[in-house]
Amino acid sequence: MTTKIFKIDPQNIDRRALAEAAELLRAGGLVAFPTETVYGLGGDATDARAAEKIYAAKGRPSDNPLIIHVATPEDAEGYAVTSETYYKLAKAFMPGPLTVILPKKDTVPSTVTGGLDTVAVRCPSHPIARGLIEAAGVAIAAPSANLSGSPSPSRGEHVKRDLSGRIDGIIDGGDCEIGLESTIVKLDGAHATLLRPGAITADALSCVCESVSVAPAVTEALAENERPLSPGMKYRHYAPKAPLVLLAGDGDEVLSFLFRAQNAEKCTILCYSEETEYLRGERLIDVGRREDLTTQAKTLFSALRQADDLDGDIIYAHLPPTEGLGLALYNRLIRAAAHTVLHVTADQTPS
Repeated sequence: MTTKIFKIDPQNIDRRALAEAAELLRAGGLVAFPTETVYGLGGDATDARAAEKIYAAKGRPSDNPLIIHVATPEDAEGYAVTSETYYKLAKAFMPGPLTVILPKKDTVPSTVTGGLDTVAVRCPSHPIARGLIEAAGVAIAAPSANLSGSPSPSRGEHVKRDLSGRIDGIIDGGDCEIGLESTIVKLDGAHATLLRPGAITADALSCVCESVSVAPAVTEALAENERPLSPGMKYRHYAPKAPLVLLAGDGDEVLSFLFRAQNAEKCTILCYSEETEYLRGERLIDVGRREDLTTQAKTLFSALRQADDLDGDIIYAHLPPTEGLGLALYNRLIRAAAHTVLHVTADQTPS
């Protein structure tokens, strides 16, 4: 398959190129496109065959539900049963990086929802994403535009590397602003259960919903026989090729461990900016300052992909905090590392 590449400036959108990409979607094809979070791999959300193509292109298990993207929060009415709480969340956070799980209508095939009777709905804020949905005239079902299990794409070049030759079109709109996938919540009346953390934090949600709880699967592994209620809950996600180990412990002791590791093994290190002067530059990736969680979020998936290119035998990264945006970083990294955490103690020797 030949993949058509559309280079579109989000500040000066080429409407003819966008219309051509939308026509591919209407014809049952797949088009990758940028959002404010990560790139999505889009297909017509009302076309069961398009969903099957998405699963095949990604190598994604078909019980892993897809998110449908709408141009306005009100457009959800055509695909889902909305509620008062949904519209409260929409007023506060849409368009933006929030996905809400709602009872689905028959307009959405079961292949899109992984066989569930609910559908995940999101209204992105990225001008290219919204323009593409409007031009297509239908909601777009779109998981992240990467091969299943690998780090999500936050740049057009990531998508091209994974999916060129596997899909009909790729819209390269540059770097994504946030870099982590959207927050996902499931509603029960005025209560929200956080299923996947993102840029919209649990604290922010609690300002709108009467109560907010965090699903155990956010920080723990989902049981083998447990069905995923949203994307990213069950399967190993975001993983680089080399084993990833997350380091917990006192900052100075972790830094000393990393210094020793560089002399003991062929390791790649995702480090904080303030640590770079104490470590050799070889296979060293700066993810931002310790307190700058926004930069860490934006660079995370690019850093994991860069780690693959550096070809180390093992990758070390800091275990993030679980407060605020840190919970989203923790959620992605704990899955990328398959829950492998090393609690560093003084003078601990790398294995």
